[in-house]
Amino acid sequence: MLSDAQVSEFAERGFIVVPHVVPGDLLDQAARRVDAVTAAEPPAAGKRGSHFYFLETKGEPALIAPLTSSPAFGLAEELAGRDTLEVPWQVQVALNIPPYSHRPGAPHIDAANAEPAEGPVRGTFTMLAGILLTDQLTVNSGNLWVWPGTHLTHAAYFRQHGPQLFCAYPPVDLPAPEQVTGHAGDLLLAHYLLGHNIGGNYESEQTRRALYFRISSAGHASHREQFLQDTWLEYEPIRSRPAPE
Repeated sequence: MLSDAQVSEFAERGFIVVPHVVPGDLLDQAARRVDAVTAAEPPAAGKRGSHFYFLETKGEPALIAPLTSSPAFGLAEELAGRDTLEVPWQVQVALNIPPYSHRPGAPHIDAANAEPAEGPVRGTFTMLAGILLTDQLTVNSGNLWVWPGTHLTHAAYFRQHGPQLFCAYPPVDLPAPEQVTGHAGDLLLAHYLLGHNIGGNYESEQTRRALYFRISSAGHASHREQFLQDTWLEYEPIRSRPAPE
């Protein structure tokens, strides 16, 4: 179970890293499957930095198991509410190949359009779950960069200016970024509206590997615009917590 401190950290910062969630046997099975995927469709010669595979989970039992056959999915529901989340249909295998000298200049949220676009809001989800398949114990080793608290800032922006300005790069004031570190088997849980981006990998000789799952609450698609403006719309355990004194 998540501690009160972990739930409070998620509410304030928009993400948490939960250590030692996925056991070694599930990590080993996932690693072997990633080996097979990359062998069948390897990155181009000389490729450096990010390289992704997007696979349907219904055909990838070894890749969905770290989420659903470990405590990971249940921990996500401790934030969103019991029996509220749908098992994601897709898994992203995320590689970061060294040496990659890169520092992201700004964050993004996962939106298909870089600038506001007319029409209904699409592509949002409730929570990002990431499972580390390799150790990332130091910075600049392929880590995900996050901008703490921007889940609140983005929601405030959309409340003030309207969800029609939804895009990958809303113009908001930014805090200092942080790099996510952890061991293989650690679980990242992040609010959809948290700003994040891909970091460099120049302090490590190892290709960073992670699995990312974009998880939605049941009925999410029916209220995307409201969700953009109400940070805790789909996080009832956080919404119902007593306000800090």
